[in-house]
Amino acid sequence: MSHRAFSKRVCKEKRDFDEMKNAAAEFYRVSRVPRDIERALHELFLHRPADLHGYLADYFANLAAPPRISRVKGRQVYDARGRLSVEAEVYCVVHNKEKSMSSAAVSSHLVPNSQERTEHVTAAVLWINEPLNSMLKDQNPCDQLKIDDILSTFFMDRCLEEKEVWDRERPKVIPSSSPPQTKDKKVINKGKKSSIVEKPFPPVEPQKPVLHGSLAIGSVSLAVAKTGAQIQGIRLYEYIAALRNQEPPTQFHIPVSLVTLLSCGKTSPGKLNLLEEVILIPKVGQQVKQIITMALEVQKEMMRIMNTLTNGGASEAFVCDSGALAVSHERPEQPLDLITEACTNLGVPLGTQIHLALNCAAHELMDPSKGKYEVAAGVLKSPDELVDLYQTLISKYPAVALIDPFRQEDRAQWEKLSSMIGNSCSLLSDVSYNSQGPPIPGVRGRILKHINETTVSDLIHMTSEQQGSVLMGTTCSEPCNGDSLSDIAVGLGLHYVKLGGLSGAERMTKYNRLISIEEELAQQGILVFKEKHPPPLFPDSPHTHSGTTEGARSGLEEHSSHLIQTDF
Repeated sequence: MSHRAFSKRVCKEKRDFDEMKNAAAEFYRVSRVPRDIERALHELFLHRPADLHGYLADYFANLAAPPRISRVKGRQVYDARGRLSVEAEVYCVVHNKEKSMSSAAVSSHLVPNSQERTEHVTAAVLWINEPLNSMLKDQNPCDQLKIDDILSTFFMDRCLEEKEVWDRERPKVIPSSSPPQTKDKKVINKGKKSSIVEKPFPPVEPQKPVLHGSLAIGSVSLAVAKTGAQIQGIRLYEYIAALRNQEPPTQFHIPVSLVTLLSCGKTSPGKLNLLEEVILIPKVGQQVKQIITMALEVQKEMMRIMNTLTNGGASEAFVCDSGALAVSHERPEQPLDLITEACTNLGVPLGTQIHLALNCAAHELMDPSKGKYEVAAGVLKSPDELVDLYQTLISKYPAVALIDPFRQEDRAQWEKLSSMIGNSCSLLSDVSYNSQGPPIPGVRGRILKHINETTVSDLIHMTSEQQGSVLMGTTCSEPCNGDSLSDIAVGLGLHYVKLGGLSGAERMTKYNRLISIEEELAQQGILVFKEKHPPPLFPDSPHTHSGTTEGARSGLEEHSSHLIQTDF
């Protein structure tokens, strides 16, 4: 290479280097990197920490760009019963690297058969991996309201599309020229002057359809909420409480755990169908460990009693899907007598230290062709006869709540029963089964479940509307490793939470999480106990009193001789 060519090459390299240096200087000036480095070094010198580079890492981490959702991923998983479900996973770009933040799965008990459930799950995974993935890309994972609005809008659009398809495929109905017949017409017998008026049987109201893919909405919403809590460095219950109250609360209380003791529903042995669940309601003010210990002792005593029976009692017993004992009985009085005897033997009398709630699940017992409820195999009762049965049970046993005592169409019976026992017993409705009909008369509280298309924002809205009168419940198809329900119940400020029986990882994980939250809040000095005054479970004018943890514990000590203390 000639000297001239060499000099020309050196000049070009120097020129390129100067241009790059000027560009770098301009880049750093605009981004203010030198200023930030200077401040970091100044702070480092003032504090002189032992871990210099760790201090600098934390300092610059606080200056990093906030995480953004890079993608959401849906996959098929199995729930606690081995049935297909959906899990949503949220990925974010954190410090210029993609990171898996959290995952979540919600349950659905509205899809019984395996083929239809497979179709639901397949559609949900497709929703997550394609349209929702594109819609949520680059969104702020801490903006829960906006993301839930995107999810809800997407779901409503799919509902409208499904309705249009259904309307096109629905067969045309040709109106008849003959006058319509009514069920209220008078039937006149020949040769008799009297007439009999037929009592109309309320038709079954249309149930809210479950759209294929709806599981994606609830799963993604919960996964995003868990991501937001992780980014902010707080617990999920704190994150939800801050969303609900518009600011972080200074105090929390633990919802009273309602424990399922017995199951006598259609899937249990014996002829009795009526009592889907018999639920223990502990006296307010007890810690979660005390409640669980007491319930376990009651169950143990019930098993001892059943093992000593030779005839006329429960000859069969096993743990059912709700985590409770399923016993063989023929009449509703038998399981209630069993619990009463067990509590008496333990010195924990019903009606003082503990009460009962009866989940009747009557909507599953109706025979539409006969207009009656099959309360036991071969035993049918009309809605009015069922009113009398409930009144008898409530007068004899300390039940302060009936859950779904009728199907929702029997509004007259709901109202009649409420007027008869409303001063001592609350009627509750599981909103998972609610149709699009008007509110049910006489209902004092609702049981809420996080399923299908329910978003975290939906839960906040529903519980804010009726504070203290909504219980969080579980289904029999809960994810095995999910404990988010406990955080949600605490964050929503619920007075009661229904987690099922004391068997199975999917339920005990939630109970253990409640214990952990309670201990954490007590250590921080922000745990309070809110008192309710059953019966009934939900008074018309509830009186709520908050006390310190120490005050509540001193109250517990006064009743320690009457409690078995010591362990969705």
